Amino acid sequence: QVQLVESGGGLVEAGDSLRLSCAASGRTFRNYFMGWFRQAPGKEREFVAGISWTSSRTYYADSVKGRFTISRDNAKNTLYLKMNTLKPDDTAVYYCAASTDSLTPYRVAATTRRYDYWGQGTQVTVSS
Repeated sequence: QVQLVESGGGLVEAGDSLRLSCAASGRTFRNYFMGWFRQAPGKEREFVAGISWTSSRTYYADSVKGRFTISRDNAKNTLYLKMNTLKPDDTAVYYCAASTDSLTPYRVAATTRRYDYWGQGTQVTVSS
């Protein structure tokens, strides 16, 4: 089992940047496919980005492609999400998630039920 704790959220203005972190503990972090999801009020949880064990594969939702970058540091057991040019539509609770499977292709990596472990989330609010 792995425990996930997100941090780095906050209140920012449109156009600003944030970097989210997800600290993992428990079983070997490098064995997990990792993802970021987000959930806005009244909406379903949606996929944001995913990254393979070795960082050789990354996937992004169209809504964040070119603005967000997912990365991981297996030595530090940490997952990151660098968010640039934030928009009010990016306002949501952001969750990191871990899967014991090697998720591919995009439609699989973007599927919520493919992930086995979830963090508690961190709030990101972007004002206009």
